[in-house]
Amino acid sequence: MGHKTGVKLIVLSLAYLAVVTLPLVLSWTTGGPPRPFLQELGSGLGILAFAMILVEFVLSGRFKTVSNSVGMDITMRLHQVMARLALGFAVLHPLFYSGAPAGGPRPWDPTRQLVLTTDFSALVTGILAYALLPTLVALAVFRPQLDFKYEVWRVMHGVGALVIALLLLHHTVYAGRYGGHPVMVWLWLGLTGVAVASLLHVYLLMPLWHRRHRWKVTGLRRLTPHQWELTLTPDGHKGLRYEAGQFAWIKLGRSAFSLADNPFSIASAPAEGAGLRFMIKELGDFTGSLDQVTVGTKAHVDGPYGTLSVAGRAEPGIALIGGGIGVAPLLGILRQMQHEGDPRAVRVLYGNREVRQIACKDALDRVDTRYVLSEPPENWTGETGMIDPALLDRSFSDAEFSTWLFVMCGPKEMMDGVEDHLIRRGTPAHRILSERFDYD
Repeated sequence: MGHKTGVKLIVLSLAYLAVVTLPLVLSWTTGGPPRPFLQELGSGLGILAFAMILVEFVLSGRFKTVSNSVGMDITMRLHQVMARLALGFAVLHPLFYSGAPAGGPRPWDPTRQLVLTTDFSALVTGILAYALLPTLVALAVFRPQLDFKYEVWRVMHGVGALVIALLLLHHTVYAGRYGGHPVMVWLWLGLTGVAVASLLHVYLLMPLWHRRHRWKVTGLRRLTPHQWELTLTPDGHKGLRYEAGQFAWIKLGRSAFSLADNPFSIASAPAEGAGLRFMIKELGDFTGSLDQVTVGTKAHVDGPYGTLSVAGRAEPGIALIGGGIGVAPLLGILRQMQHEGDPRAVRVLYGNREVRQIACKDALDRVDTRYVLSEPPENWTGETGMIDPALLDRSFSDAEFSTWLFVMCGPKEMMDGVEDHLIRRGTPAHRILSERFDYD
């Protein structure tokens, strides 16, 4: 993570804390006399949970200003962690009200000391949200183990989150001790409006824009037995402004409003022209039918995203470390450097299981590339095994560990091991760039 990225992450973290704690602070300033500690704690947890749930809409909204500042893998990981934390706060929230007095309909209690309302309509929305929120989180956590198509789950997740937000808005305003104050009502309406607007941005405004900026398939070739190179060309517009190493979501042969999009790294270089090349591995989903895609097929591209870029970096050398299909963004970086005549030293570590899985060898052979196979043939003379600490120590000197930029993409286990070893060898964190495709 670069210095600028680190500063942006701190700024975004502070902004996040400011937004989620603002309702809590305002509640304290507009509330009535203090109650027993446990009751105040229950209210505080409920307020924090609702605020965090509303901010979740923005974290998952593919806003380039946010995701490209610190990396979409970081924003989505924050989204996942905060969702679980919000669930914990929400589950605990009503448990601290045991034995609390009930009274007349809220928020019109003039004493501002009643905890719960006897109005069932105000309570039932909170009860429904209380039941739906754990279900929504569980479906997200265990989606890989469930037999759900991604598109079906995505609709369920978006609609479910919206329903929960609206239920909580009603419950907070009409059943909460603090939520009925005019200042708090307008605050909650504003935050809920931002959450709804983020959904409209993703599911309406962005598709409308993509309808007017379509792409088309102009090339498709098989690179290896299970990897393809897909080439897209802008259809009537200038194309995409991106940096080598970034990625985009693409839809092939579908409406701009379809939810069937998938993230793929851009393997081409901006200097090569307006066209985009993607490396795609057959995984059994729509990628398994790439052989049926024909030239001229319409496409939609949403991007660019990601921070896996070496643009503007001043390190004397660049190490590109990729496993399997993770070599795609590294190829984009390598091609851009070659087009620009970048004089810096480049070393590539490229791991695969079998020799037939090696892709784009012509481009990689132009630089110092060390191919690594876990199942090599008998006549193999390259590296064997995995990209592990021992290989890293053989490939880089002490000076290179401390001064070079290390860029990696591939299986999680590989990246975790490489990052840990680089840090042990003294590589500063801001000289380690990685991309993890876990954005649901």
